Amino acid sequence: MAVETIPFREKSIVFIGFMGVGKTTIGQLVAKKLYRDFIDIDKEIEKEFGIPTSEVFKTLGEKTFREKEKEMINFYSKKRLKIISVGGGAFLQEEIRRICLENCIVFFLDLSWESWKERLSLIIDSRPVLQGLTLEEMEKLFYERQGIYSTYNSKLQTDSLDAEEVADYIVDSLKLAWDIYGRH
Repeated sequence: MAVETIPFREKSIVFIGFMGVGKTTIGQLVAKKLYRDFIDIDKEIEKEFGIPTSEVFKTLGEKTFREKEKEMINFYSKKRLKIISVGGGAFLQEEIRRICLENCIVFFLDLSWESWKERLSLIIDSRPVLQGLTLEEMEKLFYERQGIYSTYNSKLQTDSLDAEEVADYIVDSLKLAWDIYGRH
């Protein structure tokens, strides 16, 4: 059976990066600017189970969460014209990295440890992986995860930019790439 190749201009876009870097906020802005549907994989998992992701982790376990995450990413990454935000730990799975890179344009939203720390109070309650960790343990996790984000199509350092600036930069970059590569 022949696999359908999605034209470059119609490929879905996936945002990766550490939890709290702004994948959802930026993804929603980019989706609006490009007139595409926005898919937050964590929200899709919550809809599927009928409980928040933190409860999925607590009651069903991380393994169940990761399996559902892989299933949803596999499904949505093969769709056209989507903007997809994946959880900070999704790229821990080699298969998810492969699926995203084969089917989508992957943007790594990078943020320094110092800038991320400033956001901690805003995100800690909604991130089950951070529960019970000391700041030192969080820093260790932050740097360990940086390695899993090393495979992407484009990387953007977001420290000195607000979400609107990041979204505009991404949209402009995509339009340029579509003009250059979309003809081939």
